[in-house]
Amino acid sequence: MVMSADDNFSAPALPPMPVSITANDLDRQIETLMRCECIPEQEVKALCAKAREILLQEGNVQVVDSPVTICGDIHGQFYDLMELFKVGGEVPDTNYLFLGDFVDRGFYSVETFLLLLALKVRYPDRMMLIRGNHESRQITQVYGFYDECLRKYGSSSVWRCCTEVFDCLSLSAVIAGKVFCVHGGLSPSIQTLDQIRTIDRKQEAFCQTNGVDLICRAHQLVMEGYKWHFGETVLTVWSAPNYCYRCGNVAAILELDEQLNKDFTIFEAAPQVFVNGNFVGGCDIMVQMHQEGEITDFFKKEGIKSRFSDSQQ
Repeated sequence: MVMSADDNFSAPALPPMPVSITANDLDRQIETLMRCECIPEQEVKALCAKAREILLQEGNVQVVDSPVTICGDIHGQFYDLMELFKVGGEVPDTNYLFLGDFVDRGFYSVETFLLLLALKVRYPDRMMLIRGNHESRQITQVYGFYDECLRKYGSSSVWRCCTEVFDCLSLSAVIAGKVFCVHGGLSPSIQTLDQIRTIDRKQEAFCQTNGVDLICRAHQLVMEGYKWHFGETVLTVWSAPNYCYRCGNVAAILELDEQLNKDFTIFEAAPQVFVNGNFVGGCDIMVQMHQEGEITDFFKKEGIKSRFSDSQQ
């Protein structure tokens, strides 16, 4: 990883100016990103600017109505995000709350984060995003997102735009006044929701006090997809199956209905293709490219030597 000196620091972002972006533009971007393809850099900048405008209207503690489906870490595992939408429902048919850690470690952090961001801008009341510890300048320079932006866009410009969005993400959410959701957990110095509300989000005996019944968090791999702690007062939800493409875990999402009844959905990793040790995508995408005669050109472009025969359909 090569960084210039000023990549380690970022001047305070100026207040966002009103940005115009049409529903048709967003639908086209979502369609492109759903194919795991990058959108042009200028469109990324406009999307990020509009996202900042929307996110800054939300509080540090988002108030979320039920029903809603809660999702844990994604970590750039794009094809598993597609699997999540298959089992959980498409946006805007399903309301989603993602608990952070959208980027790093997976191969498609750029496409994953930009897709979630485009869905947020297109359907701001249906898609809720809160910040994880990987939505950070320092962390993303170590665990892959920075390098991926350089590789896919040729400069750190897109990374900078995305990190400015990170600054604006909410820190937590409360569902129907009873379920407190946060990425990692509670700080020993935080006792009330009002203390979180007053935190400057641009810097890096709770349940009883705040009248909540459940704390829902992500952040830690659990092999079974979800895990209860302290009786049933704290819950971990993990939504990246076969984490880092090698852990062998399943993933889960949690749907809460209007009465806050819980329904867990467990899902496995999407079928994926590795050629000569190189990850090249989901099986469905590879087969489609083969059928359309594009697979040979793809392998040449990626510098991968492979035989993809009719028997592999």
